[in-house]
Amino acid sequence: MSSSSFRDLRVWREAMKLTAEIYKRTATFPKHELYGLSQQVRRAAVSIPSNIAEGKGHYSDKEFSHFLYHARGSLLELQTQLLIAEELEYLSKEDAKHLAEMTEAVGRALNGLINSLRHEAA
Repeated sequence: MSSSSFRDLRVWREAMKLTAEIYKRTATFPKHELYGLSQQVRRAAVSIPSNIAEGKGHYSDKEFSHFLYHARGSLLELQTQLLIAEELEYLSKEDAKHLAEMTEAVGRALNGLINSLRHEAA
């Protein structure tokens, strides 16, 4: 594993952009969701770049991969929550589509990094 910073990882940068978009979009959720779905969506989004960064700080690719799998789990949780928000009409169709595209891009980048670490270990 290279000694570069987590900030150098494209997937981390994409996850940070996604998290910022999530915060912007959830600001318009109904006030009664402040401690409900809005908070859960934000927590799942924050977990993605956080797990990538934490994993990058570990000393082995195996440990790093473990945190990447956690990030991917948070991403899937976020995608589910966004579908709920869309169903409840807390998100416009356009916002939902934009966020879905962003989550898919982060997912592809995560899968690519996980696969590259798996191949390096083989």
